[in-house]
Amino acid sequence: MRDIARRADVGLATLLRHFPTREALFEALLCTNLDALTQKADELETSDSPDEALISWFQDWLAFAQSYRGVVAMMAAAHTNPDSALYASCAAVHSASARLLLRAQAEGAARPDMNGDDLFALMTALGWAVDQPSFAPRADHLFHIITGAILTNPSSKDVKKAAC
Repeated sequence: MRDIARRADVGLATLLRHFPTREALFEALLCTNLDALTQKADELETSDSPDEALISWFQDWLAFAQSYRGVVAMMAAAHTNPDSALYASCAAVHSASARLLLRAQAEGAARPDMNGDDLFALMTALGWAVDQPSFAPRADHLFHIITGAILTNPSSKDVKKAAC
C-alpha cells in the first residue's frame, strides 16, 4: 500500500482513508470489469446453446483472472466472507456462473452432480494454477480438461473453442 500511495503521489493515510484494505482497493479497481463480466453472463443466458454459453463464460472469466495477478486468491477468500470488500463482486460472479451451469444442466449439457460452489471452486482452482508461471503455458490445455469434466457430452465445436 505504501508503494501504491507513493506512485499515486498521495500520503499513505490518504490512501488508507479511501481504501482501508488491499481488498477495498482491488474492488475499486476491478468493479467495472467484474460488472462487465456479470453482464456478459446475463447476455449468455439467452444464447441458443447452454453448453457454449457456459464455456464462453468460463473463458471470459479466465481471461479476466489472468489479467490481474493474485486476484483469484483474493476472490476465493472473499467468496464466503460478507465482511470482505470483494464479497459482493464475488457473489455476483458466483451467481452468474451458477445460473449458466443450471441452464446447461437443465438441457443435459452439464453434469447434474455439480452446483455453483463446485463450478466456482473449479474456476478459482484453474485461475490460481494459470497464475503460476510453471502452469501458465498450459492454460488452454487445463481449461480443456476442466470443461471436458463439466460438460456431459462436449461437442467437437466446444472442444475446439476450449482449446483456443
